[in-house]
Amino acid sequence: MKNKAVLELADVKLIAAAAEAEALKNNWAVTFAVVDDGGHLLWLQRLDGAPAISSHIAPAKAHTAALGRRESKVYEDVINQGRVSFLSAPVVAGMLEGGVPVMKDGQCIGAVGVSGVKSAEDAQIARAGIAALGL
Repeated sequence: MKNKAVLELADVKLIAAAAEAEALKNNWAVTFAVVDDGGHLLWLQRLDGAPAISSHIAPAKAHTAALGRRESKVYEDVINQGRVSFLSAPVVAGMLEGGVPVMKDGQCIGAVGVSGVKSAEDAQIARAGIAALGL
């Protein structure tokens, strides 16, 4: 039997604080979500001025990154390269850049999804949040 790390509330708060700091530093109004390895929502934060729809998109990106164990941008790239049938994949809705898995010892223990600015900037915020864990 293997042992696996899990995100605890203290970890989630570190991620959220760092993601918020990155967004505020750049004056970006976003929503960010943190999920566990099964894509279940642990944290959702919508900054002032963030679009309402971002509160749906951010968790979807995080969910996709957690279940796929890879950045959600991978799916966006697959679709943009012509495999549009991938849009019918079940349970995967956040196939846009901005979802980043949290990896520890080669295992996915959760993910962060961000929505509200350009996709690369969303991913930048997600990575900044994850970096706070020092993994």
